[in-house]
Amino acid sequence: MSDDRPVKLTVTHRFKASAERVFDAWLNPVKARCWLFVTAPEKPLVRAEINARPGGRFCFADLRDGEAVEHVGEYLEVDRPRRLVFTFGVPKYSPDYDRVTVDIVPEGEGCVLTLTHEMGPEGEKWKDSTEKGWSKMLVGLDTWLYEAPATAQ
Repeated sequence: MSDDRPVKLTVTHRFKASAERVFDAWLNPVKARCWLFVTAPEKPLVRAEINARPGGRFCFADLRDGEAVEHVGEYLEVDRPRRLVFTFGVPKYSPDYDRVTVDIVPEGEGCVLTLTHEMGPEGEKWKDSTEKGWSKMLVGLDTWLYEAPATAQ
């Protein structure tokens, strides 16, 4: 953990899907917009842009009270299908950027995903809600991987 990001949370989720399917769902904009940063079906993403390479950027935008709110960052490490590291920020609410690491380990026919989110000192007040948000999104990814038509995956 870096000194400027002392607040850290970890979320773990087991998937029945392969590590490759889970990893690809993070970097394909058509797939990612179905679950990543989607907090409720009535709050669809209005934009999903991904440049999936180290140094590449992403932008997801959802609607909140009729206003598009961007979730943005830069990919620092892309190692299919086991590791993804990126910066993460929501400029509307803070100029700071966090660091998110996603580690995926095959387990039987599925995999285990461990997400680590590192934040600055001000992140302490957001830690619990951020952890709940990531947990909810990973459950949403699991559901999407199970329910979405094979052509969408």
